Amino acid sequence: MPDTTPDPSTVLPALPPLSAQAERLIELGVHETAGLSADEIRGFAAETDGEGALLAVHPDRAPASAVAPLLRRDGKPGFVVVDMPDVDAFTPCAVELPDTPLYVVTGLDRGDHMANWSPDEALPALSKEDRTPLLLTEGIHWVLQQPEALERNRCFMTIGSRLRKPDGSLDARTPAIWISNGTGRDGRERRNAPKVGWCWWNNRHTWLGFASTTGRRG
Repeated sequence: MPDTTPDPSTVLPALPPLSAQAERLIELGVHETAGLSADEIRGFAAETDGEGALLAVHPDRAPASAVAPLLRRDGKPGFVVVDMPDVDAFTPCAVELPDTPLYVVTGLDRGDHMANWSPDEALPALSKEDRTPLLLTEGIHWVLQQPEALERNRCFMTIGSRLRKPDGSLDARTPAIWISNGTGRDGRERRNAPKVGWCWWNNRHTWLGFASTTGRRG
């Protein structure tokens, strides 16, 4: 494990009620991407006990490539890095999702206290805490509903999504959500935009924590 212990996670404001989250998804057209009606999303939110929880759409219905561009920061849309054209092939790994198009994610934590840990170090630590890492799509949904969850120097990885190669091994890339500096292939016009990218499984980054949850239910 890293030798230094970064500051504990920042306490973020409470998530909006599920009814407000449903309206946000409808406003963004996520229900149409998912093949759902606005009434179906509103009905799920009304019938689900989800105080403090995140409303998520199953990644099979609304993949990362479709929802990442809906992110906004300083008026700039989110984007997926150019060297991740296979972003939607990063699917749940050792994470069980409800078999429903909509579900809630409870007990969200950005994992700031694990900044400067590698994914290889963070995953067993999360398991010991009875937590599971967020999927990439869940992380995107979180920032859609709570933009404050993405801060400079306090961004996060979503290592619940992994890419399995044809030989059965896991790709060493692990997805993360952070803020572009507008350098390199990002382009200066994307400075401060929300960015979906990847990091290596064994690498550490001082500005990336590990987002996780205590559970999911449909």
